[in-house]
Parts: sequence; structure tokens; C-alpha cells
Amino acid sequence: MSLFETIIRDGPGRTGKYRSGDMEVATPAVINPQEIFSDLYQHPFAHTPPEFPDKIHWPKPVQYKGILNAFVGEVPDGTEESAVIVPGCHTLFENPRRFTEMLIDLRERFPMDTAWYAPASALPSNVSLLIYCGFDLFDYRAVDLKTVQGKFCTADGEFSYDEVRDSGMCSCAGCIQGDLQLHNRTALDTEIASASWFIRSRVFREFIEKRVRNAAWQVAVMRILDATPAYSEPVVPIVRATPFSANSADSLKRIEVTRFVDRVIERFIPSRTDTVVLLPCSARKPYSLSQSHRKFTFAIQNRAHELILTSPMGIVPRELEAIYPAGHYDIPVTGYWDREEREFISASLARYFEKHQFGRVIAHLDEKTRLLAEDAARRAGIEIESTCADGRPTSPESLRNLDESLRGNRKSSPDIIRGTLSWQFDLDVDTKRLMLKGRRGRQKVMSGHTQLFSLDETTGLMRPTMDGWNILGDRYHVYIDDFIPQGDVLAPGVIDADPAIREGDEVFVSGPRAQGAGKAFMGAKEMLHSTRGVAVKLRKVKKG
Repeated sequence: MSLFETIIRDGPGRTGKYRSGDMEVATPAVINPQEIFSDLYQHPFAHTPPEFPDKIHWPKPVQYKGILNAFVGEVPDGTEESAVIVPGCHTLFENPRRFTEMLIDLRERFPMDTAWYAPASALPSNVSLLIYCGFDLFDYRAVDLKTVQGKFCTADGEFSYDEVRDSGMCSCAGCIQGDLQLHNRTALDTEIASASWFIRSRVFREFIEKRVRNAAWQVAVMRILDATPAYSEPVVPIVRATPFSANSADSLKRIEVTRFVDRVIERFIPSRTDTVVLLPCSARKPYSLSQSHRKFTFAIQNRAHELILTSPMGIVPRELEAIYPAGHYDIPVTGYWDREEREFISASLARYFEKHQFGRVIAHLDEKTRLLAEDAARRAGIEIESTCADGRPTSPESLRNLDESLRGNRKSSPDIIRGTLSWQFDLDVDTKRLMLKGRRGRQKVMSGHTQLFSLDETTGLMRPTMDGWNILGDRYHVYIDDFIPQGDVLAPGVIDADPAIREGDEVFVSGPRAQGAGKAFMGAKEMLHSTRGVAVKLRKVKKG
């Protein structure tokens, strides 16, 4: 019998613990397969590659000691094994689309708390991507083969050992001793350790965007997975406590970006639709803390809905500027947006215009950004006004134009409570009797003397109290079995969950004997398809 438990997840990549008998391995890791899966090599077709099984017509093995074969037969009913071997997956590396199809098939067929073993596949130059794809267990067979071939393995590729022997590229024990095999194995171990560290630091995606540049097939796999939200979106956290670094064009396709924009367009309810002012972004986050946006705010004086145009986020309403990742991203500032960035911003803005029929659209933007707004307006079939006189939105003349253009508009402060709750819970909450009180860092939403929410300054999201959940209906509920939680809710105790729940979401826990409020540590799919691990961290539990 084997067991696997995810400890930290950062998208599809994860750290965990794999137990087989008396042995326990912290994953991702290199294993000795003959020690962990002792009878694996006694079976025929144990390493049948993915394209081969359909051609085998005689009886095929399904289950080995402690491990299942991904490509032969279905998962046996009642199986207790928590590891799957994916033999020959390296034969698909040069066919990225087929490789990702295999990953998607595995994700659908096997439970979420199943360890994936990729035999004879891992090199220092590809193991990080394999971890990003969801693999947990590896061996030394691929690097040992490179040793036999006289190849010097690094995270950047494989090179002729004769050419690099005296280059000083590495000072590991293997290089000091002149032992190529030891160097190659050490390089693999080091790369796995690096990937694990970036997962624990919650910046694994930034690390992967650098590493996949080793090979075209790796870039292709990452981009195909980005274009397949069903694979990675359910396991990508809704918020993080770490900054979001957008250092490449691939950042535009990150789940966090596309999900944020989709929610802005599909869920978010703006405070007003009579007039919208389009504004440029700023280096400082949230934008309202920057000097330029203080000037914009002074000129607008709550007389219009404010919408910031930016890369990679596309569009950010003022009400949502503190929500992750809008309030947490960093991007190289060059004053230039490439074609893909411009298309993403323009398309997102056009969708926003189509969703909300604004009476007036004012572009308070520099010339290049104004052209984006005009393109979006053409797509949506509307007209826009411009108030930037000299190409500098912060110039006195431009700010006077903005002030004059809003003369006669009624004043109405942005409804951060309604805007955040609509984005977060997909719900239109009547906020007429609600007030946001307190200083930055300790703000609370009150209804009279009753606290309904607190504002999490690290993520920009609302944390409902038990009274707050009363006005949110059945959104983001986790239903548990007949027990009273003593701290965390574990996955085996979850019997149902709102499909919209993602790791980091605020959730309400409900069962026959108890209710509670807390934060999801798994997405809904993982909660319902895992047999171990923390599903919800509870802050409050109420019996009955």
C-alpha cells in the first residue's frame, strides 16, 4: 500500500510526501525504483510507452507492487495504491500537443492525490517543466545514459564533456573528482531542489518561464497548458501573498491574469455607468498611492467610474486595484507595449464596453494608450472623448481638461464593498447600509454595530464573519460530514463543495453538527477527489 499527500501546491507543481511501506520520500525527488517498487521489473511491458499499448492484444498487467501503470487498463476498483508510472513519456517530448493530451488524460483518470512517476525521463534541463506538469518522482536513468554518451548535464542543456571538462562551469564534487556520473546526478538533484524551493516560495511560475527557454518543446508545452485552463486553473490559487512578476510575454497567458480579467468582465459590478474615465497605470501599487493617481483622483473627485489600462492585467477598475494580482504585480517599464500586449488590453477593454453600456467614455491617456482605447471603442461601436492635451496626463492643462469635462456630474464614491464582493463571490450585494471603517490595514465592513467582513490587506479580498456569510447565500460553501471540526477540515471529511472554490478563497463550512468560516487550502475539485490533506483552514467554528 502507498500513500501520497500534497504539502504545498503552486499551480500544477507541488511538494508532497510519498509513503510506500516503511519508506517515506519528500517529493519532488529522485528515487531508486528497484527499492520503492521492488517488483516493477519482474513484469512484462512495465515500461510500455504511451503510443504502444493499443497495439498489444494479449493480457496486459495493470497493477504492480505499490504502483499503477498509466497506459494499461483502467484503475482497478478499490485500489489502495497512490502512485502511477507514466512509462516512456519522454518519447512524446518532441510532440508537445500529444504530451499535453496525455497529461490531461492522466489528470482526469487518476485521483488528485496520486504521485506521478516519470521513469528514464528527467534531466536537469527538463525536470523543472516535468514538475510543473505534475510529476513527482524521477530516477537517474536519463542522466546516466547521458553519462555513457559523454554528455555534461546542466540546467541549460547537455554539452560534450570533452569540451567543458576544464571550463570551470561547475565546482561540484563530481567535477572536482573528474566523475561525470556524479556531476550529472548532482545536477539533477540540484535542479529538483531549486524547483522545490520556488514552489515553497510561491513563485514557481516565474521560475518556469525562465527554465522552459531551454527547448522549443518546453515552451510549447507551457503555452498549450496555458491555453487549456481546465488542466491548471482548478489548482492555481486565487490569491498569493507574494508579488507577481510579469517579465515575459507568457505572463499575459497566466491563469491569474486571464482569471482576473474574466472576473472583471463577467462578475464585477461598477459603482456607476454614466461616465467612465480611462487612466494610465503607475509603477506603484495600489495605483491610488502613486503621485500621478493622486492628481487624477483630485481632478475626478468621484464624478466618474475610474478604469486603469495596464499590462499584463489589461483593465483594472479602481474598486479592485488592491486585489491580487492587480495590486501585487511588477513588470519591466520600458514605455513600450508589444503587439500581443496591445491586443490583450484592447480586446479586454472592448469586452468591458460591451458588458457595461457607459453613457460617456473619457480617455485621459497618452497618445499610444489612447490609440488602444480608440481601437477598443471601434470594436464595441462607441465613441470616446480625450482630455489629454499635450500627451502628458499629469500636466496641469490635461488635469484642467479632465476636471472641466466632468463638470455637472454627480459625486459618488467608488463602492469598494460591492465591487469586491461581486468580483470575489459573483454576487450583487445591497451595500446601502454597509460602511467600510478603520484605517488602512485594519478596515472592517460594518452594518450598524455588527461586523460583516474584514478587509485582507495582503490580498485585497473580503473575509466574511459568520454574520457576513448570512448575506452571501449559498456561494462558496463546503459541505462536510457529520462531525465537529477540531481545527482544520481534512479532505476525507468533505462531501460536496461549490465548484467555483479555489485555493485561497474564503469559504463557509456547513455540516449536520457544525458550521464554520475559513480559507480553502484546496480547490473544489481537489477537495472532492483527495483522500488526505487539509481542505479548509478554519478561523471560526460554531456547533449546531
